Amino acid sequence: MGLSRFILLCLLLQAFFSLARSQSFIGINYGLVADNLPPPAATAKLLQSTAVQKVRLYGADPAILKALANTGIGIVIGASNGDIPALGSDPNSATQWVNSNVLPYYPASNIILITIGNEVVLSGDQNLISQLLPAMQNMENALKAASLGGKIKVSTVHSMAVLSQSDPPSSGLFNPSYQDTMRGLLQFQRDNGSPLAINPYPFFAYQSDPRPETLAFCLFQPNAGRVDSGNGILYMNMFDAQVDAVRSALNALGFKDIEILVAETGWPYRGDSNEVGPSIENARAYNGNLIAHLRSLVGTPLMPGKSVDTYLFAIYDEDLKPGPGSERAFGLFKPDLSMTYDVGLSKSSLTPSTPQTPATPSVRPTGAAWCMPKSGVSDAQLQGSLDYACGQGIDCSPIQPGGACFEPNTLVSHAAYAMNLYYQASGKSPWDCDFSQTAALTSTNPSYNSCVYPGGST
Repeated sequence: MGLSRFILLCLLLQAFFSLARSQSFIGINYGLVADNLPPPAATAKLLQSTAVQKVRLYGADPAILKALANTGIGIVIGASNGDIPALGSDPNSATQWVNSNVLPYYPASNIILITIGNEVVLSGDQNLISQLLPAMQNMENALKAASLGGKIKVSTVHSMAVLSQSDPPSSGLFNPSYQDTMRGLLQFQRDNGSPLAINPYPFFAYQSDPRPETLAFCLFQPNAGRVDSGNGILYMNMFDAQVDAVRSALNALGFKDIEILVAETGWPYRGDSNEVGPSIENARAYNGNLIAHLRSLVGTPLMPGKSVDTYLFAIYDEDLKPGPGSERAFGLFKPDLSMTYDVGLSKSSLTPSTPQTPATPSVRPTGAAWCMPKSGVSDAQLQGSLDYACGQGIDCSPIQPGGACFEPNTLVSHAAYAMNLYYQASGKSPWDCDFSQTAALTSTNPSYNSCVYPGGST
């Protein structure tokens, strides 16, 4: 092997393993309300072929826990709402639950979190609500007695409706009627280092406000953004706005140190004729752009520089679920393990690709580097890359009329500026300058006249 090929291989391997490490914030939900699901072992293999590193179960299915053993995939398991009265009133019930659902599988099955109930606070069942905190406390004590305290966290999952205010995000506030309950739960979570788990769905926000500009805002597509009147922050997508509203609500109660976990979020690819928003195109845009947003590690305006652990909904459709058609159409994969649509989760699509000759190898230069479109790229691909890059919150004003880089007013020039700016802002990794294999790194500075292309040492 020649030296140049060896260096290239090392760069690609380094990039791949760095990417693999960085995916720990991408999880997925594994619902079982269906009669056509593939065997758990097949699902475990499917997950291993993706960038997903965490999976959330709504129960603690033994076959699934066994199938996920020795995969390294982090596993969230759940106690149901129906389990809460016994768990809350009897410490022995929690001990038995851990003995049955955790100890036979851990640590080969990498259980990382137990959720007690789902959206309990919104259930209106005062018995369940009053028993929720005792159930969490008893579960925590049972884990500590099994020497698993701190290794497996305990939490519960909330609907966004626990907030009485979420718009603008800086005004985020827990509903006053739930504040005492939330304060007790959050104090427990602070004491035990567990995250607040929440279910934000921009899809539902769009259904209640079906304007074109709302759809673009929800799908991370180019839009004018929305200014938070409380702090002047410009939000470019609904996901960040919803998560930051939860952050504001936590801060308002004095829990600035509690992490947020997105337990569910997704977009249906079909629905009933009277439903607004479900489609393959919208689902691909939401999930694909959300994944790209998480990978950028840009974070949210109130939590910059890191990505919140986010569990996509869901691996498969659940054909036995009640409700509108959209409830049965969130699956990213079909029962035959093929993709419903591609959102870039496959490991094979993530590995930095070696360009075909005679193209110039896209090796990361050792000095300054700029990301440029390859020659021969179609206008449709350039427009897609331009729209995507400018939809990720970068400053595309220099290529707007009157901007320093508006001239020459050509698609290739504007796309080049936006693609490079996205690359520079996203961590300068090889996969940040991929754009479906239509871009490559160059050491030649493309700046001209007063138009300066950002570019620094890699």
